[in-house]
Amino acid sequence: MKKYFAEFLGTMVLVLIGCGTAVFSGVDLVATSLAFGLSVVAMAYTIGSFSGCHINPAITLAAWVSKRISSLDALMYMIFQTLGAIAGAGLLYYLAPESGLGANGLQLGISVEQGFIAEFVFTFIFVLVVLATTDSERGAGERAGFFIGLTLVLVHLVCIGITGTSVNPARSIGPALLAGGVALEQLWIFVAAPFVGALLSALVWRCFSAKCKCEK
Repeated sequence: MKKYFAEFLGTMVLVLIGCGTAVFSGVDLVATSLAFGLSVVAMAYTIGSFSGCHINPAITLAAWVSKRISSLDALMYMIFQTLGAIAGAGLLYYLAPESGLGANGLQLGISVEQGFIAEFVFTFIFVLVVLATTDSERGAGERAGFFIGLTLVLVHLVCIGITGTSVNPARSIGPALLAGGVALEQLWIFVAAPFVGALLSALVWRCFSAKCKCEK
């Protein structure tokens, strides 16, 4: 149960600090990007030894496909990640009820197709880095959390102007459920696209890994 609570806590912190910075900074591009990335770094070195610090259902899906986590743990991780995101959004709602809670949404001039492709591609990149840096044979060891957080900063710098950047279904679900409106209507994009991107990243990393037969 400890690892599930760790995922709850980590995702709550990610949403509260990341979305909170977006709200209180007026969606300052650099500040918001750093807030999400540094939240991941902080949580990686806080709860990583307990749960691996997924704090993202897309990462959990990729880990499950890669056989790094059991089916039961994958399901429970996703449930507690979502609950943590709702809790983080709830705290932010208490602090800034009329703010929109940093919910994801297609930005001005962005079509559904463009938004979906952006979330798909940037989740693929982000999760591929996660799988690579945490690989038991080729990974970055204790530095993995730093590189993962840095990658999330880079992804946000590009994607905020397109969708507000999700690459994390839980991060989108929490604020959308409380904000409602357009955020809730478009929520499917920020759930489906990251899952598809994560699935592809797991398949690609399998081909890069030592156990792959792609070279034969």
